[in-house]
Amino acid sequence: MSEPAFDSARFRQVLGHFPTGVCVVAAMHEGSPVGMAIGSFFSISLDPPLVGFCAAKTSSTWPKIHGSGRFCVSILGDHQEDVSRVFASKEADKFSGLGWDRSPLGSPRLTDSLGWIDCEIDAVHEAGDHDIAVGAVHDLAVADKNGPLVFFRGGYAHLD
Repeated sequence: MSEPAFDSARFRQVLGHFPTGVCVVAAMHEGSPVGMAIGSFFSISLDPPLVGFCAAKTSSTWPKIHGSGRFCVSILGDHQEDVSRVFASKEADKFSGLGWDRSPLGSPRLTDSLGWIDCEIDAVHEAGDHDIAVGAVHDLAVADKNGPLVFFRGGYAHLD
């Protein structure tokens, strides 16, 4: 493979013009909830129902989620920017002060999110400095009718 004709700053700047939804991927690890903010969540297949997300190999949370074998995706609404910031941080207890319950498979599910998708890990593929996690969908639901939280050009945006 040949060397790219651009640097990482240009790569981020151009791809930052593609708006992405924001969600939290969470699991239970040693009896405690763990989670991380994700902007690379996507639908993969309808039959069987599969979804995916990308996790940085440097993440301290991803190995805990991977090790649990399952996860729940909470789709964040435009009223949850503060929640996204907490889950994007290195805070030890990201669930402190937040409302959550357990999904049907037992993973943490944030209250007040737009919807949730409960999954078991089906496969993990290496891709550069990230892993691509594939989840087999067990259950899902729409929980709120607000607008989505969107990330665009390096910041949060709201759809009007």
